[in-house]
Amino acid sequence: MSNPRNVALLVFDDIEILDFAGPYEVFNVASETTRPACFYVYNVGLSLRPVIGRGRFTVAPQYSIDNCPQADILVIPGGFGTRPLMKHEGLIAWVRDQSTKVEWLLSVCTGALLLARAGLLADARATTHHTAYKELKAISPSTTVVEGERFVQVSPSIMTAGGISAGIDLSLHMVEKLAGRQSRAATEEEMEYGSSR
Repeated sequence: MSNPRNVALLVFDDIEILDFAGPYEVFNVASETTRPACFYVYNVGLSLRPVIGRGRFTVAPQYSIDNCPQADILVIPGGFGTRPLMKHEGLIAWVRDQSTKVEWLLSVCTGALLLARAGLLADARATTHHTAYKELKAISPSTTVVEGERFVQVSPSIMTAGGISAGIDLSLHMVEKLAGRQSRAATEEEMEYGSSR
């Protein structure tokens, strides 16, 4: 795989801020601390209309699901907005289609519910926010819901992260996997992630 990898983050109304901003920061900082840049990071909405997340946080999508560059890594954040999106057949079909095209499909928090709705977690281990374990099981009864782990590998190309800040951990894991340990270390240093400074 040649660099940079395209990293797309889905954005939608009632998105959980850190579910989106945490992975965005990790992949963006990793890109800024490597030469050549290892990632190109952008967000994707259902349309180009600005979305309003938790706490009235507003994001303007750079692309829509109809015109976005093909992602190598697709991140599906969570938040209360995932519940109405489970009824959005066009989005669910897009997520299902993307799962066959991307190198990695990642969910954070209740973003896993959209993966479950798309049938991507059947007969597999997965995790989500601790308040949504039962909801995930109800959507995908054959899924083994893993409690208490920061992130879980579902398949060779799909991973799910637990609640909110776990998206940072999963993203750092992916940076190390795809760009190397030095890139992860540089990213953590720039972010002062886990630092006592």
